[in-house]
Amino acid sequence: MKTPEQLLLNKIRKKFNKGTTDFGMLEDGDRILIGLSGGKDSLCLLQFLAERSRIFKPNISIEALHVRMGNIQYESDASYLEEFARSHGVPLHIITTSFDEEGLRDKPACFLCSWYRRKALFRFALDNGFNKIALGHHMDDILHTTLLNLFYEGTFSTMPAVMRMEKMPLTIIRPLCLVHEADIAQLAQLLDYHKQNKTCPYEKASKREDMRQIYEQMEKANPEIRYSIWRALQKEGKLT
Repeated sequence: MKTPEQLLLNKIRKKFNKGTTDFGMLEDGDRILIGLSGGKDSLCLLQFLAERSRIFKPNISIEALHVRMGNIQYESDASYLEEFARSHGVPLHIITTSFDEEGLRDKPACFLCSWYRRKALFRFALDNGFNKIALGHHMDDILHTTLLNLFYEGTFSTMPAVMRMEKMPLTIIRPLCLVHEADIAQLAQLLDYHKQNKTCPYEKASKREDMRQIYEQMEKANPEIRYSIWRALQKEGKLT
């Protein structure tokens, strides 16, 4: 009889494989850079992409990048990340960036932090010959983003499972797009993923956190709401 850990791993693996296959995320010769924040989602992503990279076809290679933000005390244990990546056979790079704090007058800290981390990730990928960047967003992230865009932008859109950049030779992939956050949280507990040393001071004061709470209320009213939103996104071609 399989253990709870094995059952959960198989459940996530099935959704991971379906997501990468349905959206054609992996191609022979891909060099993929994983954005490793140090949170449970990116650790899960690294674990399953590392496993997938050991399968012969398609032949892919993966490395990971952890970007530190000098301005904000949002910190992961670098030694743990290095050991985690090493245990899965994935080379890890760590760099530090920062942003002009004067920008806080016009933009929220979350926006600036995310923007400059992403900018550093793109630059590293371009400078080192990667053609794809893998991010750890799961299905719940995609659904919450849909609500954010509806509430604040007046558009029906989201972060796609696959996004080909227009101005640079990079493709963004989200291999956990079909995985539920609750399953990742359970896996993190079973496998004892280490939590970040310091969490973001702005984490609980963002529009995204508001959407999370609104979504949870919607799901109580209709437990199938995630699939209704997902089908609508697919129908409108918003996931690619």
